[in-house]
Amino acid sequence: MRLQDDGGSGSGPRLRLAIAAAGLRPQGYRLAVAGDGIAITGADERGLFYGACTLAQWIVLHPAARPGGAELPGLTVEDWPQLPRRGAMLDVSRDKVPTMATLLALVDRLASWKVNQLQLYTEHTFAYRGHERVWRDASPLTAREVRALDARCRQLGIELVPNQNSFGHFHRWLVHEPYRALAEVPAGIVHPFGDSREPFSLCPIDPRSLALLADLYDQLLPNFTSRELNVGLDETFDLCKGRSAAACAEKGRVRVYLEFLLQVHALVTARGHRMQFWGDIILEQPELIAELPRDAIALEWGYEADHPFAEHARRFAASGLDFMVCPGTSSWNSLAGRGDNALRNLGGAALAGRDAGAYGCLITDWGDYGHLQPLPVSYLGFLAGAGFAWNVDAAVAPLAHPWAELLDHHAFDDPAGVTGGVALALADTYLHTGARQKNGTALFYLLAFPHHDLAHRRYAGMSEEKLEATEAVVNDAVGALAGAAAEAPEGALVHRELRWVAGLLRLATRLGRARLAAGHELPIPALPLAARSALLAELQPLIDEHRELWLARNRPGGCGDSVARLLRLSALLEGDGPTPPPTGGVS
Repeated sequence: MRLQDDGGSGSGPRLRLAIAAAGLRPQGYRLAVAGDGIAITGADERGLFYGACTLAQWIVLHPAARPGGAELPGLTVEDWPQLPRRGAMLDVSRDKVPTMATLLALVDRLASWKVNQLQLYTEHTFAYRGHERVWRDASPLTAREVRALDARCRQLGIELVPNQNSFGHFHRWLVHEPYRALAEVPAGIVHPFGDSREPFSLCPIDPRSLALLADLYDQLLPNFTSRELNVGLDETFDLCKGRSAAACAEKGRVRVYLEFLLQVHALVTARGHRMQFWGDIILEQPELIAELPRDAIALEWGYEADHPFAEHARRFAASGLDFMVCPGTSSWNSLAGRGDNALRNLGGAALAGRDAGAYGCLITDWGDYGHLQPLPVSYLGFLAGAGFAWNVDAAVAPLAHPWAELLDHHAFDDPAGVTGGVALALADTYLHTGARQKNGTALFYLLAFPHHDLAHRRYAGMSEEKLEATEAVVNDAVGALAGAAAEAPEGALVHRELRWVAGLLRLATRLGRARLAAGHELPIPALPLAARSALLAELQPLIDEHRELWLARNRPGGCGDSVARLLRLSALLEGDGPTPPPTGGVS
């Protein structure tokens, strides 16, 4: 069929749209492209929309078939999703809060990939009235902005689910007065998400904790049309280590956790919502799963290629609870991503979810330790995860698909076919270092935790020779961008971000080689002056670029905290870095 502009005359090929549920599964559609026109039949409104998305992708794959150009090849498709809920979750609390323009553009992109749920992971970055002390430096989302985002999501068939962590990960609140009095350990603990002692979790036996959560829910929920709420409740590291110690000694740690969960559930249901919660703590004592509220939705998360999704999914399925499998993009703690791990992790989650009858799949994207990775690093995970959740059969061989080409067509809009290959090659640089650290890469940790010595297990297997080979891989990958002009401002920004990522990866390989040559336990200020000076000269423009790239997609809040992680390395290279903080930060 030839696409042509008929000038409004009504002549030429026709586009026929219809909703007819007969013979089609929910969210399914039939698409036919033929010489006499295009017909899309949807089982429902979403099915009709997804058929239009596939048509748009077919046109993108045949750029010559533009008005007045070549014929658009014929096509017949009948398609439907294998997992009904296909979600994406973006961390907007550590430390990037995207601009509205960034969020709206991401929503458009996710909708084109047939994602139908979005969450913004929130600790302290919603502008709660009366709690300005907590969020005033974070550039938070306002109620008006959330309502506008919710409206756009609804237009595109996406459910914007409210998200507020409500137990652990509450340190951004508890470090302030008067909130510290609500902490499990007001004096603080050393936890994996900071370098110093901080109170981390709410105290589950203090009724004032529930009163605070009730206030937060009352302010947050009216801005969403979704009737679900993700309350978090994960990683309660300090539970039983402070004010609830006696209760835990009497009842057991997970029992105390469950009692608090039930009280949070009561708050949620009283407000007409259905509770989602992370399932990691209850799995420590799986016999208690049977006592969970029957309407709760368990979120089974795990981020490594070998995570036991199948085993955990079977436990939740056997209980009768609805549950979602929650793999990740593997972007965080990596700079460029962990592409190989991401694809295996996403594929394994989709297969386990389908086989156990999951409620859906939620692809998570985190910003641990300064959210150094640019947003496009996460596109591979979001794109692949959306594809696997729609067509789980494709997840059987997750590495077998032409990911570079798919990224160029559907994520980077790059007709030259360059950007996807560069992003994919950079995402696999971690495989060449010899180190196999979970939940991150050695190259990231070299830069973000420069005060730690190299005897740590995260660097096991790393060598000067392997780091030199890794640098060559980085140079070869980013070299493809030389002379590759981007046709649009977004493409130019992506290229700039990938060059910056490559610069940090290159710096990490050189820093690692210098430290290995000097000795595993030698601190950075003890390196030879010439080596430190060369590394510092390489780092300083990357820090400046970090600030500029941050503001291209994100609000200013959080930028200072993120930059400080690189400034710590700068101070050490100058030879006058701070005294290393207490052991902690990352295991």
